[in-house]
Amino acid sequence: MPTSDTPGPTSDTPGPTSDTAGLQAIWDATLVNQAETGARVIARYAEPHRRYHGTEHLASVLAHIDEFATEAHDLFLVRLAAFYHDAIYDIPFRELTNEEGSARLSVRELSRTGLEVEDLNEVSRLVRLTATHVPGSRDPNGELLCDADLAVLGSPPDAYARYVAQVTEEYAAVPRLDFVRGRFRVLRDLSGRDLFNTPKGRALNARARFNLVAECRQLVAEMRAAGISADEIGTVPGPKA
Repeated sequence: MPTSDTPGPTSDTPGPTSDTAGLQAIWDATLVNQAETGARVIARYAEPHRRYHGTEHLASVLAHIDEFATEAHDLFLVRLAAFYHDAIYDIPFRELTNEEGSARLSVRELSRTGLEVEDLNEVSRLVRLTATHVPGSRDPNGELLCDADLAVLGSPPDAYARYVAQVTEEYAAVPRLDFVRGRFRVLRDLSGRDLFNTPKGRALNARARFNLVAECRQLVAEMRAAGISADEIGTVPGPKA
């Protein structure tokens, strides 16, 4: 694994248009004669409280699915899971986590389209997997969706900074220190492992770790400035895996 001074390759593949018409066209090509169902789920990504998890993110995930896919993947089911993976995005989440709510929504809506139970179960399983982004050892569909969802973490610095700013805006109503603590815990866990498992996605592992470690250090500095003890902060990611 390269050090933080050698970020490694990145993926700059442009995604499809993030406007609703472009996303609708992808939906219509995936699940024919179900335009209304697609329009409903796409409309959720245009909710006003979303800053990162909106239509642009959905378009990026779909583009990276196409980029990372191989013959081992069921693109039909992975694309459907991508449309639903952030369909519900409440801050804070309500009775159910966002992933669980989105998974249940996928079953409820896609069951009306005539999909078989096996396919419904696979789509909802993939949506739930985005809560942890830890696919099993023999889960090509899970690897593809997780890689596509996390691809932003392997972005060049400017794009990563924009992503961080957008996520921060989404959580503007959360007290700053609570947000910093929570985000540090999530990023610390992500930075401790290789995130990408598809053959093409693996090229993003070095850059992702570079970005995550750099942000973790910024968050640690903010927590220390606020008087949070080293014991509470815990382990700080290092430059190597």
